[in-house]
Amino acid sequence: MELTKDIREYIDRSILCWLATASENGVPNVSPKEIFSYYKSDKIIIANIASPQSLQNINVNNNICLSFIDILIQKGFQIKGTARIVRNNDSEFSLMESILTKITLGKFPFTSITEITMESVKPIVAPRYILYPETTEDEQIKSAKKAYGF
Repeated sequence: MELTKDIREYIDRSILCWLATASENGVPNVSPKEIFSYYKSDKIIIANIASPQSLQNINVNNNICLSFIDILIQKGFQIKGTARIVRNNDSEFSLMESILTKITLGKFPFTSITEITMESVKPIVAPRYILYPETTEDEQIKSAKKAYGF
């Protein structure tokens, strides 16, 4: 499954994403991730900076759910798929690392990367757009700025 232009744009606009994993016993874990991007035309990559539980879970159950939104427009995507851990001795690590290091500016060291393969994609839309279909993105931005004190 390929990353659409819309998905790539929302990844670029999103400050955080949330990675949901589960243990081999099905115990859920959700962890915010700050350093993430896309790789090639079909992968999402996340720097593993402080993610011991996510890594443990992926090693025994590679099914994941990833969500990200533009916090002002309050739209984004939910991605379900599988994850694999790319370690610093993997042949693709250097290229992935160079993409993520542009975001960290070298301030957050990491020695592994979570690579997401998408299996399904679902838009995330704030309830206001559904309950009040006449809502524009500009109105939503004004409302969000007021709510967040911007």
